[in-house]
Amino acid sequence: MAEHIPGTDTPDNEPQTVSVPDKPALEGLESKLSARWREEGTYAFDPDTVRDEVYSIDTPPPTASGSLHVGHMFSYTQTDVMARYKRMTGKNVFYPMGWDDNGLPTERRVQNYYGVRCDPTKPYDADYRPPAKAAKNQRDFDVVSRRNFIELCEELAVEDEKVFEDLFSTLGLSVDWKRTYRTIDDHSRAVSQRAFLDNLRAGDAYMAEAPTLWDVTFRTAVAQAELEDREQPGAYHRVSFHAPDGEKIYIETTRPELLPACVALVAHPDDERYQRLFGTTVKSPLFDVEVEVKAHPLAKPDKGSGIAMICTFGDLTDVTWWRELNLPTRAVIGRDGRILADTPEWIATETAKANYAALATKTVFSAKETVVEMLRESGDLDGEPKKITHPVNFFEKGDKPLEVVTSRQWYIRNGGRDEERRERLIARGKEIDFHPAFMRSRYENWIEGLNGDWLVSRQRFFGVPVPVWYPLDAAGNPDYDHPVLPDSASLPVDPAAEAAPGYEESQRNQPGGFIGDADVLDTWATSSLTPQIVGGWSVDEDLFAKVFPFDLRPQGHDIIRTWLFSSVVRADALNAAAPWKHAAISGWILDPDRKKMSKSKGNVVVPTDVLNEFGSDAVRYWAASAKLGADTAYEIAQMKIGRRLAIKLLNASKFVLNLGATEKNVALEDTSVITNALDLSLLAQLTDVVQAATSAFDRYDYAKALQLTESFFWSFTDDYVELIKDRAYGAAGEAEQASVLATLATTLDALLRLFAPFLPFATEEVWGWWRAGSVHRAPWPNVDGLSTAVADADAGILGTVATALGGIRKAKSEAKVKQRTEVLKATVTAPEGAVARLRAGQADLKAAGNVRELNLAVGEGELAVSDVELAPPAE
Repeated sequence: MAEHIPGTDTPDNEPQTVSVPDKPALEGLESKLSARWREEGTYAFDPDTVRDEVYSIDTPPPTASGSLHVGHMFSYTQTDVMARYKRMTGKNVFYPMGWDDNGLPTERRVQNYYGVRCDPTKPYDADYRPPAKAAKNQRDFDVVSRRNFIELCEELAVEDEKVFEDLFSTLGLSVDWKRTYRTIDDHSRAVSQRAFLDNLRAGDAYMAEAPTLWDVTFRTAVAQAELEDREQPGAYHRVSFHAPDGEKIYIETTRPELLPACVALVAHPDDERYQRLFGTTVKSPLFDVEVEVKAHPLAKPDKGSGIAMICTFGDLTDVTWWRELNLPTRAVIGRDGRILADTPEWIATETAKANYAALATKTVFSAKETVVEMLRESGDLDGEPKKITHPVNFFEKGDKPLEVVTSRQWYIRNGGRDEERRERLIARGKEIDFHPAFMRSRYENWIEGLNGDWLVSRQRFFGVPVPVWYPLDAAGNPDYDHPVLPDSASLPVDPAAEAAPGYEESQRNQPGGFIGDADVLDTWATSSLTPQIVGGWSVDEDLFAKVFPFDLRPQGHDIIRTWLFSSVVRADALNAAAPWKHAAISGWILDPDRKKMSKSKGNVVVPTDVLNEFGSDAVRYWAASAKLGADTAYEIAQMKIGRRLAIKLLNASKFVLNLGATEKNVALEDTSVITNALDLSLLAQLTDVVQAATSAFDRYDYAKALQLTESFFWSFTDDYVELIKDRAYGAAGEAEQASVLATLATTLDALLRLFAPFLPFATEEVWGWWRAGSVHRAPWPNVDGLSTAVADADAGILGTVATALGGIRKAKSEAKVKQRTEVLKATVTAPEGAVARLRAGQADLKAAGNVRELNLAVGEGELAVSDVELAPPAE
């Protein structure tokens, strides 16, 4: 095994010639350095390694068919800062990039771009090419096989992904671009299907006929994690049911169109108003169906009339009551969102049948209007509907309320119906360090609120096919209990286009033959496997052992319930482990009005614009200034500060190197040449900053590390460099010059390394002026040697002397004279400790302030400069 060693500073220890440009600039650095890094393999992962040397990142795969926005720059920069730091600490960083092209956004984009529609039953056409121009109307689109559709997806993805890759390269992401994947490519489909089959064999995946949330627009089942509540207008309708003795029992409902689907009435067991009715039956209005009055603790006495009708199904509460009260299923809404055409068997009287016929095939909206009018006519509507606004379940990508229909679907066990598994998944979460720590509660709260297993099948054409076939009996009925499964070597498969193992294609849909499962897996069912996909699970077990469990999962807080949780579910089942050691949770980007940026709100900012205007280092500075988990405002002002910092780094470095500092002056081990108290004071501060920044990075608090480094940098440039110019030019002798040059070189060397994760372009540019190799392969600053040298140094000397110099310069400004004007005499009064510090830096203070005579006086209060006598202006 090759020993993994970070890049050395200078090959063969030969000093690098200093070569500083006349006019340093940020412009052009991104293209120049990005190309160099890729050519030299600066960020390449070395597979000849062992697990302890590796720092592996489960990079979020962006949806390449989506549009770019500043949120990409924000969150991916925060991950990159950590990757760069870990690389400099000696870790062999595994930092891949994936592209999420398995889902509705890609399906729509491919359809509209090429003018095609996917039909899994169509045979594959190896010679197919889409029309030169897409048809305007979807009914005129070409109909192609799923395999042809996926090929077009991959073809288009190349263009989409190049845009993202160019953006991320410009932004300075230190990704290993030789390690990329797509969530719809052959490898990802094979891993996804293999994981599903492993789950199936272990009993962690199963098929069931059950109530399912259904989007009538997309004609697909929807998982609990894909729900969102939206406030919608509605109305309460007070409707009477009829007891055998003629008593009217009033319920209040927002969905009167579901009266033909009513299976029971329910009230709270402690509600004295209805206790006498429990166990008796009443008849529904219009449809004359006898239903029992039940008791259940979920019923709310203070809501409406206190007694509710249970329908199959109006919402998820109906599902809970149906399951726990063991009620019959009486579905009347089809998958198209319309009332079923055929009159149900439980509607028996002629009047009831006629009433149902008036609803048949209508949309739920139209059916509701019809039912309300019929209730008015029958006298069963008490008063007029009361308008309300209430939360309604929607598919997060849908535009119509969800229905609950009964269908046969595939599920993966996630603890929603299994207390032992639920506790195990909560325990898995405790194996992961969340940053910030409070985000763990979102993970645990989600698990504790689950009410069912994870529905993973989707009735879509595009995606990873469910890898299952079913034998047909002699009557042509499918045997769902004995599915036909493929062997692992044949994956990926498409049961809609390929014959089942052991069958011929001619036996498809024939008695005694087979049918293929027509569904595809939920996109999260594949995205939940990104550690396994990119890590080589089931394909390259040697690589997988070196990177898994991954060290880091970076992601947004809004998908803890989906991506993070589902990934833990899969790793627990497949690998008996948590998928990562750390989860770094980023916040949202907010517009200036503190609203989340989103395409739907029209308040997004195109990242290329700000990158062109301010430069990548400036944008990275803004992103890295925000702590993990914090929602952050999009601030141009912060980017301007970052740009100013990067430019100052170039110019200050130029000045330091032009003073004569070279690589030979860097003193990390042998510090004997550094003898001046002011120099030692600066290095004492540097030692503290390096140690504090390192500690902050190790806590994933990169924002604190940046703050510490930046604060020290401005003290270095504004205070120290201003004080030591004369000494650096040799005015105080060779020994003093050697001391200051060693301090300048040592500090610049450390600052470039400290800033490297944040400002990769400016630091690399400066590094190349006086050092060989890349700063990004150089080790993180090590101040062990310096710590000994500055153990007795007073870190406060620099600040005290700088304050005195500021006072002297203020006096000159108030006198409206040039700063080089000689001060004939001045007095500095300060407490005794401060005076001792001033004496230690007095020579530099007098030289920087051009002071002939400086009196130091002990006094109470803050340091003050007084009695400044300036030389008269020259005649």
